Amino acid sequence: MIDIDGSVGEGGGQILRTALALSMCTGQAFTLTRIRAGRSKPGLLRQHLTCVQAAVAVSGADVQGAEMHAQQLRFVPGAVRAGSYTFHVGTAGSCTLVLQTVWPALLQAEGRSCLKLGGGTHNPMAPPFHFLARSYAPLMRRLGAHVELTLHRLGFYPAGGGDIDVTIWPCHDALRPFNLIERGPWVESYAECLAPAVPRTVAQRELAHVESALGWHTHQLRTVAVRQNEGPGNALLATLVYDHVTEVFTQFGAKGLSAEHVARELVREVRSYQRSQAVLGPHLADQWALPLALAVWKSQRAAAYTCTDLTPHATTNFAVIERFLPVRFTTTSCDTGWYVELAPC
Repeated sequence: MIDIDGSVGEGGGQILRTALALSMCTGQAFTLTRIRAGRSKPGLLRQHLTCVQAAVAVSGADVQGAEMHAQQLRFVPGAVRAGSYTFHVGTAGSCTLVLQTVWPALLQAEGRSCLKLGGGTHNPMAPPFHFLARSYAPLMRRLGAHVELTLHRLGFYPAGGGDIDVTIWPCHDALRPFNLIERGPWVESYAECLAPAVPRTVAQRELAHVESALGWHTHQLRTVAVRQNEGPGNALLATLVYDHVTEVFTQFGAKGLSAEHVARELVREVRSYQRSQAVLGPHLADQWALPLALAVWKSQRAAAYTCTDLTPHATTNFAVIERFLPVRFTTTSCDTGWYVELAPC
């Protein structure tokens, strides 16, 4: 039984999700105390509880403490089972975080798994669908983990209602780690606005500011066709494509925020990434750690990547991963950001 203090590091829900994922992958049970102690509303909220329920469904786990606002959880996994699963958060809570909880485990199942996920697809503080589809999934495929993602309906806060289908193929011991040290040649960059049930001028103003601030051309600016009943919502995205990586940055509109403010924040993120030569942005550097650690463990081969920033989210994630897997993270500051090496112990 691995004992984990949920208040350490950034003290958020990722400690729970990483522990659930690796518990299922390794068969090691854990007890998590002081869940989300670093948040204004500690304990399990709806999306975190859905993550636990999803982990129980795919692994037949024995669990104690799986209830709203609980601050302690005991999780004893069983064997991971392939199958068809439906998980609905029931609110605008992120269904993409539920996906990332069960994704690593289903890679080790005996057959293909099909998931239907409902809830928030584009939420602050969670990976948006387009980030998973364009940035994360291609790297997973290079790792040896084939997946298909389909977005049927957008889900924004507070209404939710998003709808995603995911098919995950097993790879067993076929995960092969690789280095991400250089981005490779630039391919293209573009911005797009998702704004259902929001005045059309909002998207026009956001994209106009991006065009002016970044010096992009009209063909790099896109207003995505959406159904009005998928809103109200506003997500402004910038996608930067290189040979070895695609990064997606997202800013969300909200009541009281001007379109120009949303665009300025997106431009700030893009410029920060462009100033560096490192491969992964801060969010991808955090989320790439777990699947890469599984590949390093399975293959007993080291791997490394460069990233622009190491957030408390990332370093906390490294520490939880090291509790479950016999691997070691080493981080070194460099001119372009950080060099992260991951090696088997």
